[in-house]
Amino acid sequence: MEKLNKYIDHTILKADAMPADIEKLCAEAKQYDFMSVCVNPAYVPLAYNLLKDSDVKVCTVIGFPLGMNLPNTKADEASLCIKMGATEIDMVINVGMLKAGNDKYVEDEIRLVKHACGDILLKVIIETCLLTDDEKIRACIASKNAGADYVKTSTGFSKGGATTHDVALMRKTVGTSMGVKASGGIHSYEEAKAMIDAGASRIGASSGIKIMEGK
Repeated sequence: MEKLNKYIDHTILKADAMPADIEKLCAEAKQYDFMSVCVNPAYVPLAYNLLKDSDVKVCTVIGFPLGMNLPNTKADEASLCIKMGATEIDMVINVGMLKAGNDKYVEDEIRLVKHACGDILLKVIIETCLLTDDEKIRACIASKNAGADYVKTSTGFSKGGATTHDVALMRKTVGTSMGVKASGGIHSYEEAKAMIDAGASRIGASSGIKIMEGK
């Protein structure tokens, strides 16, 4: 597989991550030339300063990990993070609203955040482990209708992560016009390759180096 490194968003989102952890993450991302680092909003300025002379992007998470923030709060958070240097945004949908059948709420919320993002890449985390296949399809359709750039499987903070079944279903639903990001529980080259073979165009993982060394 060519340029596996450019599939990987090198990630650290745990609550006890310290500035030194972010510094290590960014150094590793530059060494392996990963596509991005994915960090919590509080660390966007630090990551930006560490990576501004590289081609590694700064990705951050919005409404993370529950997705239950107000839509305007998510949009404002995205806007602030972009001003601080974020070049990709991963937002969590309101899963409860989707499950209640309020797809319009979900779509409108995504559209609001995408408006705040402008040309900045927006990935929509649908938290597949909490959804039926029908709900996953509806979440993908809402994301596509709202103008998002990617759909993403998981936060990694719920009861399950990415599966090849979900990635394939998401890819089938959005077609070739959107990206699909597999995240949560991907720890090896074999697992990453399986996700890519199923249709993933990006891998979110805290095990980026292990994946590369496994290759």
